Amino acid sequence: MRETPRPQGTAGDAGPGLPQCRPGRALAHTTGASGSGTPHRSDGRSPHTPRGARQTDPTGHLGTIPPVPRWPVLLVYRVSALLALFALVTWQVVADGPLLGPDERAGLALAGRGSARLSDFFADLGNMQVAVPVLACAVVFAWFRRDRRAALCAVAVMAAVPVLVVPLKLWTDRQGPLTEATGYYPSGHTATAAVAYGAAALLLAPYVRRSWMMLVAAVLMTAATSIGLVLRGYHWPLDVFASWCLSAVLLLVLREVSFRSRRRSSSGTPSC
Repeated sequence: MRETPRPQGTAGDAGPGLPQCRPGRALAHTTGASGSGTPHRSDGRSPHTPRGARQTDPTGHLGTIPPVPRWPVLLVYRVSALLALFALVTWQVVADGPLLGPDERAGLALAGRGSARLSDFFADLGNMQVAVPVLACAVVFAWFRRDRRAALCAVAVMAAVPVLVVPLKLWTDRQGPLTEATGYYPSGHTATAAVAYGAAALLLAPYVRRSWMMLVAAVLMTAATSIGLVLRGYHWPLDVFASWCLSAVLLLVLREVSFRSRRRSSSGTPSC
């Protein structure tokens, strides 16, 4: 029985033979043309684009490789809002605005209320002799735990308190509640307590199981200092509020620096 030979060139042909070019699929074109034999991308760029030949974005700016780290947008908004509040209160104090009337009435009504001994104790929490040693212990602890960038930033924000507060006191020249002396805005004791206890909490929180308790303790100690200052008649309520705003800005910056420093350490990137 004679076998019928199969025609060559069929799809199932496994025998030797030169590959045949199929219609409509060219294997070679001119260089740079679409569909050429040279590998190409759908956007017209070569698969290994050098950095110097990067395409621009829709606005005409070159892309950035690697991405440049930026401050979070939420942090910028918070800092801007706090600075706006501080500027508003300062403007009211300097220009003798309408907020001073309710502020002074509330301050005079609260002055002398409660236990004088307890109020003095709370107010003394904002003394440099009390608050700064607490921060110093936290800085030393963080330094030996190799969290040195955060420790140095904490020292910097603490040093920024008198640099910012003293010129503002001289400029505003606000009179105190129960004295004719001036230079009471903003409250230096409140700023000292907020920054010292807040910075200490930020430095120690990563090493404590319940880190939120450190932050709550810092808020309570700062609030106690503020209450004691108002009840003893050492400051007006707006003096204290302005220091809260100013201190919060410094602590937000410290928090961001600490977070970035620990993230670099965890990823193995050396921090300077």
